[in-house]
Amino acid sequence: ECSPVLLCALRAPDAFPALAAALQGWTQGRDSLCTGHSLPQALMALTPEVTFRQAFLFFTEEDLVSGKALLMSVVSEHTKLTQICFSPLEAGSWRCRAESLFSYLQAGAQVVCTVLLLKPGLWSRGLPAILRLLHLEKFSVVGMKHLDLDVTSASTLLPWEVQQDPAAAEAHCAYLTSGTALVLCLQRPNAVKKLMDLLGPEDPQLAQALDPCLWRAQYGTSTVQNGFYGSRSYPMAVRDVKLFFPEGLCCAQCQTVQEQEV
Repeated sequence: ECSPVLLCALRAPDAFPALAAALQGWTQGRDSLCTGHSLPQALMALTPEVTFRQAFLFFTEEDLVSGKALLMSVVSEHTKLTQICFSPLEAGSWRCRAESLFSYLQAGAQVVCTVLLLKPGLWSRGLPAILRLLHLEKFSVVGMKHLDLDVTSASTLLPWEVQQDPAAAEAHCAYLTSGTALVLCLQRPNAVKKLMDLLGPEDPQLAQALDPCLWRAQYGTSTVQNGFYGSRSYPMAVRDVKLFFPEGLCCAQCQTVQEQEV
């Protein structure tokens, strides 16, 4: 006899690896409690193409964006599952701002902006090669300026774990304020993650061990003098664009950036 199943359409940044990690943790916890098959099993689509085909097979537009009470499962950046339930009134108001999930899947990745900062001493000798690498990775440069960072601006660029270590934070700020830096605003689909993937870990030695082609492996010499700063998330990219380019960019800003600012 067949048992009913629960179908969920989920949407989140890096949805596939995030959901896979969450399900792996859930499965391990489940298996430690029971060795039988009485507890639920979970399956997920592995590619965007399969996701679209299965979503179209099992859901309609009304199922995904409706005026009824809406239940969503959200994967946070720490891969913890959270559920949010909107009342009918809240769901109706939210629907006015939601786009069709099918249209979103068909449209593909949105063009967004991110910020790349070339730390003092690097850009004056490595700029032509770096600009060529950006071109090969299909980034468009929509903002560029060189500037001398003050301590306040430099401290906002430090990773959270560095900010918790006064000695490390002082060393990073001293280097960032030791000379002129070059700041680029870059644009392409999935720009934030793509740039992070190219830069690699903050530690150049770890980057070298992972892949010698990573940019910090090629241009970094230490965790302080690691060549680059890049916006680590989309909200941070929006913050960095507003911080370094308050006068605007050389082209119209992405709609998604404007929405995030609102």
